[in-house]
Amino acid sequence: MNRNRRHFNLQAFTGGTGIARTDAEALIPVQESHEIIQGVVEQSAVLQRGKRLANMTSAQSSMPVLDMLPLAYFVNGEGGSARKRITEMAWGKKKIYAEEIAVIVPVPEAVVDDADYDIWGEVRPRLVEAFGQKIDGAILFGEDKPEKWREDVVATATKAGASVTLGADLYKSILGEDGVIAKVEESGYFVNGHMADITMRAKLRGLQDTTGQPVFKSDMQGGTVYTLDGSPMSFPRNGAFDRGRALMISGDFSQLVYSIRQDITFKLFDQGIIQNPDTGEIMYNLMQNDMVALRAVMRLGWEIPNPINAMVKDKTKRCPFAVLTAAKANTGA
Repeated sequence: MNRNRRHFNLQAFTGGTGIARTDAEALIPVQESHEIIQGVVEQSAVLQRGKRLANMTSAQSSMPVLDMLPLAYFVNGEGGSARKRITEMAWGKKKIYAEEIAVIVPVPEAVVDDADYDIWGEVRPRLVEAFGQKIDGAILFGEDKPEKWREDVVATATKAGASVTLGADLYKSILGEDGVIAKVEESGYFVNGHMADITMRAKLRGLQDTTGQPVFKSDMQGGTVYTLDGSPMSFPRNGAFDRGRALMISGDFSQLVYSIRQDITFKLFDQGIIQNPDTGEIMYNLMQNDMVALRAVMRLGWEIPNPINAMVKDKTKRCPFAVLTAAKANTGA
């Protein structure tokens, strides 16, 4: 199946190929495409926190990562007998694979023809939401991720032993010696951000010090500012955060890098059928149902460089992220 038709199969009827890209430019100006990309970045918690690299120029890109540290030695002597030793450094390569995200928006022609109806104003936020949710779910939790993409953030942290189960003391689970932040520091990284399920807001609001005063509320008039050890927190509301796998993800988000291969592009069809990708069932017949369909496509890839450092040389035990998970319910014998 053509990669551009991964999610829905759009087949042209005999004698019609739909409206060409150039014909749709008046409906979808270039600046709208740029606005969508910016909106996706703002909607996606991952793209907002992560580090954007230069755009990819091909379907895959290699990124050099430090893999061996140099060593220094004491000379222990003077003159000809004091020979200085040599050392080595080495770089490995990690690959970023650009994968496609696509969505088709079928719209009745009557709606498009209604001059008083801002159809593009209605479609745009839905596209932003759909793309942001799909990106976050795949990168954070591996939800519906492409085969070539690396393991998700939560799986990577868990395999590295950087996972903490929420105990009776929330403060210790996050900020204590064996807490989430400490797990990141053990790998030689400093936490610069947190992402959490929205239910964590209530848990943090209810956290009290030894005198019974709220830890995260200095007064009752101002809004609560959620930061942990000086690092900002975000609470994604696009539906991608899976509280069953993690309540919170903390880490050095400069180590989550992404690159865009193709900005969002659009193509408008006025003839063809849209099929259910799982069953093959025809969902819409554009000509028969008097509809048009807008297809949006973008391509991007990501990686966790995780270069070697002096703290932890074993890459399987080194991770710039750690996760806080909910305690499993005791179901009894």
